[in-house]
Parts: sequence; C-alpha cells; structure tokens
Amino acid sequence: MASPRAKGSRTMKVAGWRESLRERLRLSWRERYGRRNFWKETLHAYIYLLPALVILGAFTFYPFFRAFWISAHRYYPDLLHPDYVGWENYLTIFRDELFWRSLWHTVAYVLGSVIPQLALGLFIALLLNARIRAKSFFRTAYFLPYVTPSIAASMVFLWIYDRDYGLLNYILHKLFHISFIDWLNNPSFALPAVIILGIWKYTGFSVVIYLAGLQGIDRTYYEAAEVDGASAWARFRYITLPLLSPTTFFLFIVSVIGAFKVFNEIYVLWPGATGGPLNAAMTIMIYFYHKAFGEWHLGEGAAVANILFVIIFIITLIQMRLSRRWVFYQ
Repeated sequence: MASPRAKGSRTMKVAGWRESLRERLRLSWRERYGRRNFWKETLHAYIYLLPALVILGAFTFYPFFRAFWISAHRYYPDLLHPDYVGWENYLTIFRDELFWRSLWHTVAYVLGSVIPQLALGLFIALLLNARIRAKSFFRTAYFLPYVTPSIAASMVFLWIYDRDYGLLNYILHKLFHISFIDWLNNPSFALPAVIILGIWKYTGFSVVIYLAGLQGIDRTYYEAAEVDGASAWARFRYITLPLLSPTTFFLFIVSVIGAFKVFNEIYVLWPGATGGPLNAAMTIMIYFYHKAFGEWHLGEGAAVANILFVIIFIITLIQMRLSRRWVFYQ
C-alpha cells in the first residue's frame, strides 16, 4: 500500500494540474474573447453573413424541414387543414411495387453510368496529359457536353435515338450490320438509352477533374520510378492511381449523388413523367414527380424525397468510411 506521504504528494500534483488547466483556459478565453474589438468584429461578420444566412434558411433549411412535416400529413393542394397520418405515407410508398422498381432502375443507372464515366474520364485525361498539340481544344471539346443544358442535350438525343432516321442506329447498322433498334419504345433498351446519354454528358467533367489531378502529381515520383526501371504499367499502378485516389473519391461521391437525382433526361425522352415504356426507365425522381405532381399526393411525394435523402446520406457515409482504406494523400 502507498504511504500517506505518497498519497499526499499525488493529491498535490492533481490539484496543481487542475489549477494550471484553469489558468490556461482563463488566459485562452481572455486572449480570444477579452479583446475590446472582438465582439464588434464578430457583430460585423454576422451582419455581412446575414443575407446569405437568410437565403440559405429560406431556400434550403426551411424546405428541408418542411418536407418532413408534409410527409407526416395527408397533404393536397386544395386541403386547408392537412390530416396528420404519421408514418402512413412512408408505409404506402414501401408497399408500392412501382417504388421498388424505380429504386432498382435508379441503382442500375448509377452503376451503369458512374463507373464508365470515371473509367473513360481517367483514360481520356491520361491521353490529354501527354504532350500533344491542341490540348486546350480537346479539353474544351470534352467538357462541352457537361455545360450543355440537359434538356437541350436530351432533345438532340431524341433524334439520335430515332428508330428510322437516328444517327445511332445508322452507325450501328453500317459498322456492325445491326438491325434498327427502337430505343425509346422498347422496354429492354429504355434504361440503356438513358445510361448512354448520362455517360456522354458527364464524362467530360471527370476528364477535366482527372486532368487537374494528374497535373498536380509531382514529376519526381515518375523520374525516380524510371531510374529504378519501373514499367509504364507499374508507374500507373503504384504512382498514378494512389495519388489520384482523392480525385477519384471526390468524383465518385459527386457522380453518385448526381446520378441518383437523374430527372431531366428521362422527362424529355418520355414526356409526362411516364418513365418510358412499361415504366422501364422510371427512376426514383420520376416516381417522386409522378406521386407529387401527377397524382397530387404531396405527402407521399415528400416521403419519397425524404427516403431518397436518407439513401444518399447513408451511401455517402459508407463511402466516407471506406475512403480511409484506399484514399492516399501526398
């Protein structure tokens, strides 16, 4: 057992440590908040931020919480006093087979469009990163589809996908002797048509971001690898890919979130939010539009929007968690 003298010494050390901590906190508080102009500067900062906070609250926070309130009520545009129904709208959505079909179509679109976008974007960025002429022209040309309004691009693809006079069928027939495909009226090709449009439109964004990432890699890594006799594939695998992992992580999150919210392209290809022939291209956003503004069940529509938010939030959290294993920073 410890002697009374040792216990007393330990008690004095703890008391001294506590007093030292209090003094440090007191000094820190005085240094941070005790200045005469601190509160004046803080007030000025909040005054400058007030317009942005008002806009953010009015157009982001209020609609966000309002959607949860609407989803808990039987809400119609002409109903003055909505009835509180709790989780009934969510249960109605979960019992609807069309919801699960639209969710499956959305997942298929995400997987079918995001992965090719990143792969093609990286491949094209590697080509553009080489010493070639007219690099700025090609970079602009690849980025142009991304800045093209999705509605305008979808209207162009209405002609490209035309069964009898479409450019895509003409190329496939001339090169591979494939018979004309009814892209917009055949349920088997409706979702692939949307995926092709998504890849064409959003690959340019991946190209530009990957190209910026490639140009940010220190050349000394490649020079050292060449001195050691590393092949081009080894340099790509052990230098380029690991150092591009933060860029890939950013693109993957942004692309997945954007793909889950695909709407304009499908709405233009099949007007009226029908989701294509036999609902073959109905995604969760089209299903939301159908519920909220087709059937005017705003409560069920808000429930769909909240479910989509939870899905995207969970997927993003999983990606953030897994990124610790494969994302490397210089």
